[in-house]
Amino acid sequence: MAKDSQPILNVAGVDKTYEGAVRPALDRISFSVEPGEFFSILGPSGSGKTTLLRLIAGFERPDIGRIIIDGEDVTHVPPFRRDVRTVFQSYALFPHMSVLENVAYPLRMAGARKAERMAKAQEGLELVSMGEFAARLPHQLSGGQRQRVALARAIVCRPRILLLDEPLGALDLRLRQQMQHVLVSLQRELGIAFVYVTHDQGEALSMSDRVAVMSEGRIAQLGTPREIYFDPSSEFVAQFVGCSNLLPIEFVTRGSEVTAMLGGQPLAGLDAPRGDAGSRAGPARMAVRFECVRLGAPGEPANGACSLEGTVEDVLFLGNALEVNVRCGEMSIIAHVPSTGGEGAAPGQRVRVMFEPDNATVFHG
Repeated sequence: MAKDSQPILNVAGVDKTYEGAVRPALDRISFSVEPGEFFSILGPSGSGKTTLLRLIAGFERPDIGRIIIDGEDVTHVPPFRRDVRTVFQSYALFPHMSVLENVAYPLRMAGARKAERMAKAQEGLELVSMGEFAARLPHQLSGGQRQRVALARAIVCRPRILLLDEPLGALDLRLRQQMQHVLVSLQRELGIAFVYVTHDQGEALSMSDRVAVMSEGRIAQLGTPREIYFDPSSEFVAQFVGCSNLLPIEFVTRGSEVTAMLGGQPLAGLDAPRGDAGSRAGPARMAVRFECVRLGAPGEPANGACSLEGTVEDVLFLGNALEVNVRCGEMSIIAHVPSTGGEGAAPGQRVRVMFEPDNATVFHG
């Protein structure tokens, strides 16, 4: 990711409420994007992510706040005068134009000479490995190929910012995975900022330099993929990004010590809240990723790990892993274990559930 003294994009205190809505679509959103950064906006349906993208593109205007691109306030500048391009989930290619003509169209509208625009369009197609398909019509391409053409058309003018609104949503799993590699490679080669909107956590975590997780019109957490995955700031982020067990725990005082209890069992090594012993006691919630839970035989030494015993209720085969649901008293705890080593996990089997305290995130209050 390139670094610069000035962000390429600055969203400053933006609010947006649609007529008749009971709550804002966006509520005081602020963040910046650096030149050359791959920045993702991740969230469930209705979280405000597409509205935010439309504000950046200029298709909507905020009620409050500013959109600044490369130091210029463009809040009230129309879309065609902003140096940004948008790639949508629908490819929106002209069916009567060849692939090459589709990619050259933005240059044609900008008044470029034919020879120049055709040369640049061919160069854009080569960047997305579609050069040999230049003479074809859109209906003669697969979905993944049409998405590559849409990308080439968006980058042919070398915009300062490329906006991508769930561009892989219409593709099957294998094509989505292939296109993720194409996008990362393309972004690094071009060195321009990508702002990528998605509800797919896998896409956001795998491609991005930073991710803004949206919830109900607000940014729930902004950070690197590793920060968001391993250090979620809220229960929402812990559950939305990745797969986590969210378990009720209780901090109890024993003299001057505070001990975490789960299902009536003490959890060794789990940090208590700060403060005096009395103020630190009380209920809390603990998030543990499925893959951080391991299973052992009943009575197996925990060796400092948090542990409790239970009974396997069901097992799902996921291909490379087994999803094992263990009933521990009134709680269910799910573990992801390698499918090649989890043949012994079967419904009705007694097991010891274990996880390291460093892999648990505690939410108080």
